[in-house]
Amino acid sequence: MLPIVNSFDALNAEFAWDIPEFYNIGVDICDRWADRDPDRIAIIDVKSSGKGMRHSFANLRDQSNRLAHALTRLGIGKSGAYGDRVGVLLPQCVETALSHIALSKMGCISIPLFTLFERLALLHRLRDAGAVAVITDATGAAKIASLRDELPKLRYVICIDTGEEDTHHFDTLIAGESIDFTPMMTRADDPALLIYTSGTTGNPKGALHAHRVLLGHLPGVETSHNFMGDQGDVFWTPADWAWIGGLLDVMMPALHHGASVIAHRFEKFDGIGAFELMRKHGVTNAFLPPTALKMMRKVENPERYALKLRAVASGGESLGADLLDWGNRAFGVAINEFYGQTECNMIVSSCAGLEPVAAGIMGRGVVGHNVAIIDETTGAKLPHGIEGAIGVKSPDPVMFLGYWNNETATAEKFVSGADGKWLLTGDRGLQTPSGHFQFIGRDDDVISSAGYRIGPAEIEDCITTHKAVQFAGVVGKPDATRGSVIAAYVTLIAGFEPSDELAGDIADHVKSQLAAYEYPRVVRFLDEMPMTTTGKIIRHELRRLAKAEAASEEQNG
Repeated sequence: MLPIVNSFDALNAEFAWDIPEFYNIGVDICDRWADRDPDRIAIIDVKSSGKGMRHSFANLRDQSNRLAHALTRLGIGKSGAYGDRVGVLLPQCVETALSHIALSKMGCISIPLFTLFERLALLHRLRDAGAVAVITDATGAAKIASLRDELPKLRYVICIDTGEEDTHHFDTLIAGESIDFTPMMTRADDPALLIYTSGTTGNPKGALHAHRVLLGHLPGVETSHNFMGDQGDVFWTPADWAWIGGLLDVMMPALHHGASVIAHRFEKFDGIGAFELMRKHGVTNAFLPPTALKMMRKVENPERYALKLRAVASGGESLGADLLDWGNRAFGVAINEFYGQTECNMIVSSCAGLEPVAAGIMGRGVVGHNVAIIDETTGAKLPHGIEGAIGVKSPDPVMFLGYWNNETATAEKFVSGADGKWLLTGDRGLQTPSGHFQFIGRDDDVISSAGYRIGPAEIEDCITTHKAVQFAGVVGKPDATRGSVIAAYVTLIAGFEPSDELAGDIADHVKSQLAAYEYPRVVRFLDEMPMTTTGKIIRHELRRLAKAEAASEEQNG
């Protein structure tokens, strides 16, 4: 764990990486604690009924060992440089944790898959990865059944509930297997996880991560949670464990520290339900994405839940002052914002335990990671206050090994300069004289309007403070005079109806809260906001709408 100090300077002075030659995620987050404190609760699996099934670390070890034996008997394992790839198509539940732990101990590569993926999304990932098996439930098995003819390498589908045709039932498969299993002696640099990017442009790419990726996450996780607590910590996130935010920002780091993890993801996120879940199960640490926070903000009198939170982290989009102020009141703690991406995560974070959290500031570079604003062409560091590409110095323990079967895309992710090799996040930002990082936007999200370069996140946050707005996405609409004008696409809260008057009111709301040059000159209403499966707004889809509208206007004079 990070040393508990009173400043970032002291943290940097005392920190040094200690990455062992041999390291295995499954052993670390399961067997280590099962040997030390077998009855300690690892997973609290909360069913839709609200009942929580408690699973100890000893139970995780025994069941994951049984699963490892069963998979080995099916001929799944590690040979050569890479282990077999196995998809895990499950919601937050104990079997999800068991699957990743077992596959890790076998030296295999697990592929986290989101339960809302439909046919084409699953087909691309499983075919690209060459998956030999999928562990899923009845719903997932039904989806996979229609793909079997197109996945010649897929030999087994293992189902945790009903035994569908051509599947193995999870409990039946592991019944009778030994609880003793000798884990593979994996090196820290051996591949362990294949996590596909959100795919906002083009087909999703598989980011291949080594076992060391968990160790690389720990400083950022601990910073964003105001250091770690004790045995009483209980972690939860509504983010699915199929994504790096749920898996490596919450589930695996919590188990590494011997904390309990709530396994529960709402079929449809509900703000009241989230408050009630955290209250009932005594959640102390939460990762709440911005979308979840904005929906929870609609809950009246949240202070009545009297939560036991000691840390709340958020990441994915910049948080505005209003949302931060609301979080302080609702949760009783400041929301720590962090930053990263699938390829290189948890590299910037704020920490209310060391300094006040400020709106518009992502935080500082997390200890152990060399983060800088660089010129994306030359790789040269830029002075403080100058906008540029957010880069991370390579090598880094949290950094991916590369894109699966895509050397070209991997090479394009890096730039070499006088100071060495840098990973380009694809995001733009600047660093203040005090060393804090500000997020401006994606390279293709920055709006150039009348000489101003405008990031959409701050405007979106402002719009969502309007009483009628649920979600907002902001892009540039082509304009002959200004280059672009700001266009806002919004979905409304139930009870509000689209109108020109409401559009004007939303635009005036931004103008009065931010600046005249940042207000949306175009406000359009959508029945449904285009979003990735991780809950991020797909701005390139909004840009398509804006360009089509501009072209139509030009054609019609």
